[in-house]
Amino acid sequence: MKKSKRVVIVDDNIDITGVFADIFEVTGNKVVGIGHDGRDALELFLKHKPDFIFIDVMMPVMNGIEALKAIKENEPNAKVIMVTADNSTNTIMELEKLNATAIIFKPFKIEDIINVIEKFED
Repeated sequence: MKKSKRVVIVDDNIDITGVFADIFEVTGNKVVGIGHDGRDALELFLKHKPDFIFIDVMMPVMNGIEALKAIKENEPNAKVIMVTADNSTNTIMELEKLNATAIIFKPFKIEDIINVIEKFED
């Protein structure tokens, strides 16, 4: 039996965080934190040290790219999955440069989310 993963979800859209939380709970993973802006992402990551953190790119206060950068500065091996509707070359290149673990593009399929966790399990 595979080990349950501890996950943090950060998106300014409450419906999206709810969908992600439902997916993780059904697949036997544990949601240890939900946030709605980049500052929440950094704080929840530092507090919980999750196995995975899913972060939306476009958010208020601190965007997802800034949060990714701050998290990677604290923990270079953090598994940070970025979620975005922005598939522009600039955004993709920036996320890759900052060493995002994976990028999920909106609209996404439930399988995309499950596959990311399975693909990057230790």
